[in-house]
Amino acid sequence: MKSNIVTVSPKYQVVIPQSVREHHDIQPGTKMAVLDFGNFIRLVPVKPAAACIGIAAGLRNTDIDDDPERF
Repeated sequence: MKSNIVTVSPKYQVVIPQSVREHHDIQPGTKMAVLDFGNFIRLVPVKPAAACIGIAAGLRNTDIDDDPERF
C-alpha cells in the first residue's frame, strides 16, 4: 500500500490523488462513505444498488439455517 499525503483546503476538501482515482475508478460525482475509526478515517466508494444485482446468485434457501433459536 502506497501512502499519499493530501492537504485539507479551507473548505475542508481534499483531492484524491490521480493514481488512486484511476485504480478505484472514482469519477466526479462518485458517492463516498466516510468511516470514522476514532484515530483514523477511511473513504470508501459506495457502489450503486444496480452493482449489487446478482450478488447472491447460486444461493439456495436450503443454505439458510431455520433454527428457531436464531430468531
